[in-house]
Amino acid sequence: MNEHDRGPGIAQRFRGFLPVVVDVETAGFDPQRHALLEIAACIIRMDETGRLYPAPTIACHVLPFIGAEIDPRALAFNRIDPDHPFRDAMPEKDALERILGPVRKAVKTTGCNRAILVGHNAAFDLGFLKAAVDRTGLKRNPFHSFSVLDTVSLAGLAYGQTVLARAAQMAGLGWNNGEAHTAIYDAEQTAMLFCRIVNRWQELDPVRPWERGATDLD
Repeated sequence: MNEHDRGPGIAQRFRGFLPVVVDVETAGFDPQRHALLEIAACIIRMDETGRLYPAPTIACHVLPFIGAEIDPRALAFNRIDPDHPFRDAMPEKDALERILGPVRKAVKTTGCNRAILVGHNAAFDLGFLKAAVDRTGLKRNPFHSFSVLDTVSLAGLAYGQTVLARAAQMAGLGWNNGEAHTAIYDAEQTAMLFCRIVNRWQELDPVRPWERGATDLD
């Protein structure tokens, strides 16, 4: 267990949810028809002062499921070649186990009840994640089935920007177009953006109202 996760910590901060940033790269927009090609996740941690930071990224390339459709326009956008010999891609079920295993462990060690997906246009990523879980019959999906924390809304509030690249630049994170639209890069940028916004809020409201008991809020 990470020493910074002992005690109330992050389990109190988000009402028992553990934020985990997820980004997927796909072969289209329909999670039922189009292939999942890449997935990356950054588990969010909390230090002893209550500040958030992303843990190292977990990621893998994914083989298209049998019968998956590939939209050439999507591949032109994310520059993924599903047939590239050096992709080192794995079947969906193996990819999900690689991603979800550490998330399940983190939920347990932090004393959280579930993970909550953090994403930029998070419903898109959650939709593809849930579709892959359903296809593979994977048990014990740690993520909440419909609640998300969306950095589109948070960045719109904090910086007046809803495009990830522009929000990252406004937050002082910079942006590399050559690396963008890969699951790893976008997940890491989203994770840093999320942490920066939440940490800034804590600086503005150091009383930490979320640490008050539920009875104090009634």
